[in-house]
Amino acid sequence: MQPARRQRKEPPMAYEKPPHAELVQKLTPLQYEVTQNNATEPPFRNAYDAEFRPGIYVDVVSGAPLFLSTHKYNSGCGWPAFSRPIAPELVAEHDDLSHGMRRTEVRSKDADSHLGHVFTDGPQDAGGLRYCINSAALRFIPLEEMEQAGYGDWVAQVK
Repeated sequence: MQPARRQRKEPPMAYEKPPHAELVQKLTPLQYEVTQNNATEPPFRNAYDAEFRPGIYVDVVSGAPLFLSTHKYNSGCGWPAFSRPIAPELVAEHDDLSHGMRRTEVRSKDADSHLGHVFTDGPQDAGGLRYCINSAALRFIPLEEMEQAGYGDWVAQVK
């Protein structure tokens, strides 16, 4: 009989931003522009807006777990929308006054990747927040691949 696995409350601290030269090699031009230069990908024409399979979304730069499919919903905005991150300490939020707007930018805590923005027009029954996140900042790992990819501690939360 195997011992029961503990439910992980926070991720290990092994998620780091690779050196610049490695990032340039690892990321597509769009992924680099979004995560490193605060760009925004086109709405509706991105990898994960219409992705609703069970799984986990991780930082494309560091691999840090960020969002679960169980918190994803169709907001109609053209980008993946989540009601919350896996845990608040996985992301950093900052005032963003660019483009003549006042918004709250969302960045990954470990790699400081630009992810997108958070708005207060989300589903009220889920806390009222809409984390509007660029697909280019994420890597989706489907449920059936989570264990092998090292994200097994979150499998029960997406089933």
